[in-house]
Amino acid sequence: MDENNADLEIFRKQWQEEVTARSTAKAQTTTSIKPHSSHERPDKSKVKAALPPSTVSSEEAELVDGIRTQAYHDLDDKDDLRRLGVEGSKHPQSSQTSKEPQSALEHYEKAIEREDQGNLGDSLNLYRKAYRLDASVDRIYRNKHFPPTKPKIKPTDPNPPNAPVKVPNTAHHSLDGPSTSTIRDLIASFSNTTVPVAAPPIEGTPPPPCHIARVPSEILIEILLRTAIADVASFARLSIVCKRFAFLVATEDRIWERLCQGREYGFAAMHYIWKTSIAGKPLTDTLLEASDLPPDDALDISTLNLTHGRSFNTVPVQSSPILSLSGAYPSYRQMLRTRPRLRFNGCYISTVNYHRPGASNTSTNSTYTCPVHIVTYYRYLRFFRDGTCLSLLTTTEPADVVHHLTKENLQAHHNKESMLPSAIMRHALKGRWRLSGSLGYQHDDMEKEGDVHIETEGVDAKYMYKMQLSLRSAGRAGGTRNNKLAWKGFWFYNRLTDDWATFTLRNDRAFFWSRVKSYTMGW
Repeated sequence: MDENNADLEIFRKQWQEEVTARSTAKAQTTTSIKPHSSHERPDKSKVKAALPPSTVSSEEAELVDGIRTQAYHDLDDKDDLRRLGVEGSKHPQSSQTSKEPQSALEHYEKAIEREDQGNLGDSLNLYRKAYRLDASVDRIYRNKHFPPTKPKIKPTDPNPPNAPVKVPNTAHHSLDGPSTSTIRDLIASFSNTTVPVAAPPIEGTPPPPCHIARVPSEILIEILLRTAIADVASFARLSIVCKRFAFLVATEDRIWERLCQGREYGFAAMHYIWKTSIAGKPLTDTLLEASDLPPDDALDISTLNLTHGRSFNTVPVQSSPILSLSGAYPSYRQMLRTRPRLRFNGCYISTVNYHRPGASNTSTNSTYTCPVHIVTYYRYLRFFRDGTCLSLLTTTEPADVVHHLTKENLQAHHNKESMLPSAIMRHALKGRWRLSGSLGYQHDDMEKEGDVHIETEGVDAKYMYKMQLSLRSAGRAGGTRNNKLAWKGFWFYNRLTDDWATFTLRNDRAFFWSRVKSYTMGW
């Protein structure tokens, strides 16, 4: 027993010495590490002596490489308190959110915030408070969060008249594109060009043949002339093929002169005196028929002092037009594009829309039960090369009318009840037309070039209608010309009482030309 106790006592002393050595080494390691804060960390031996054994063991476990880790155990409780508003006084952010709005703008912003969150009741109350404080709070909010953009300042004149001419400054160049002289110079630079040949499909192989490139200029001009007579629009589009074609289309004045003096598109097809009667019969004699009205030299449209005798009047014979260039028309190309002329490969359509009140209900005085009628109708005018025309007033849309606007359908369905699609022509009226201008006989010295005079039948045999329209251009600059007919007057004549009266044009609109492919050239 004494030997066992001696061995146990020796083991206990060795264990104590080993524990003491370990404790001393750990203490030296802890004191050798610099603290991260301004105060020193307490010694480990003192901490062990002050804390119970269970705490000391946990503290030892939290030491990692001699640095004590920090634990945050109260964050969940603080978050709950913040949500409930208990610690609002300790946290400035929560105090701002809980701050009650004071001004109208703050109420409005708070209302928008509550509306985004889905609290419509609170949002409505805040909106009401905001508008009570300031009725224009929505405008203030819009100016604050969505300020208006600054208006674009229009650039000054890039080419002022007082700009110096000696020094070429790019700031004075026009922004609207090249000037007329520049385009003229550009076209003149194409004079020595030829029709380009297509590139070879494979490098090193001969290019494909281009037969038109070897055609002489005289024959090429003849081909372009025949193309222009067949379709002047296709002739104009040839200018985008190559530089050679662009030069010929723009400068070959012989082609444009032929178009101006021809009957296909030019002014030889325009009539400046009456060529037919209202019924469409040609005026072969020099005397008017007794059933027709005298010519317009006795008609004063401006004063409507329209007194016509029943005597016969001679009709002057219209000679072939002599087209000469002038300051207004320096070239035949310009003359064909800008001089007033009618088109025969389409018709002119006027769309009229207006509102009128319907029948009111006498039992109620409410204005919400009163109907409003939207009235839409169309006027159609088609001109023929022989001096006749067709006039139609209907509610049928153009897609169902324009293809039937022919003389054949007028004769087949006039004054007849029919269920065919072309039966709409039974309401059409026959008539005649003429232009006012300097190419033919002047009926009135006050007439200006560009007016169209139309006389048609009336709804009854005793009436005759007379329209005066003005040829104008609608659309963008440089686009289609002479595609609009503006009203200047509309009258009717009673043959029995020899009286004239005026139709009001309160709702009527101008006519606009629309091409119809089925009319072809309108022969």
